[in-house]
Amino acid sequence: MNPRMKQWILLVLLTLSPALTMAKPIERPIERTVEGNIERIVALSPHAVEMLFAIGAGDKIVATTEYADYPEQALSIPRIGGYHGIQLDRVLELEPDLIVVWKGGNQPGDIEQLKKLGFTIYHSEPESLEQIADEISELGDMLGHQEQAKEAATAFLERLAGLRNAYAQQPPIKVFYQLWSNPLMSISKESWIHQMIHSCGGVNVMADASTAYPQVSLEQVLLTDAEVIVRPEDHGTSKATAMIWDKWQELPAVKNKQIYSIDGDLLHRFSPRALDGMHRMCEVLMTARAATAKRAN
Repeated sequence: MNPRMKQWILLVLLTLSPALTMAKPIERPIERTVEGNIERIVALSPHAVEMLFAIGAGDKIVATTEYADYPEQALSIPRIGGYHGIQLDRVLELEPDLIVVWKGGNQPGDIEQLKKLGFTIYHSEPESLEQIADEISELGDMLGHQEQAKEAATAFLERLAGLRNAYAQQPPIKVFYQLWSNPLMSISKESWIHQMIHSCGGVNVMADASTAYPQVSLEQVLLTDAEVIVRPEDHGTSKATAMIWDKWQELPAVKNKQIYSIDGDLLHRFSPRALDGMHRMCEVLMTARAATAKRAN
């Protein structure tokens, strides 16, 4: 596995289970900055960048981290580091009014140093789909973008409810989420992706694993009788995860050719686009159900 892929998989694992990276309750700024005074923001995660653009505050971002690539305007924002650390000297030079941090993707020492330097810190740590809307609203209040934030949060919750209503009552179907192939890894009920699978009426076959992102054996997977395999596609991972199944025809998902790839950024980021990932997940499971019904007839 090359170094870039190693870094990507580490970031994904942390994204999928934010609760495991939080030793303390979510921290919020004790004192809110007066509305209108926040003009320069350092956003230290891709999902924070997406949230800020969603409320019309993307033009306030003066720096971000690697992988912040959506929307297209985000590509022009200067990078000051990533999961392995940020350039504190660059932060000092930029003199931000607000820094949006993420415990799952920023080094604890960097966050503590930013606090000691006196910067106003906002912790973005959503643990459920609903909390994405909560954070959109909070950021809107802080930045004086209440109206656009309210519209974005409301639209998000309405779409989430619509997806759940449309798919949650569908016939259950067994899903193996293939997070990685070497080693073979999946996700449990403690992870972010489990929420999506469950909301789509799927049954996560690794839900009861003892860790959020368990390393599993091929034998364990074969015993699940998974009817669908879903894998994230990002930074070359579709090729990395595509090669191991063909000879295991005893697994229904393989035998019936029900193996699907979904854009990993849509599945793994705490942003409004998470619902695009969830919608795609639901469509995949509906396609697999239809294939099952056709074979039965």
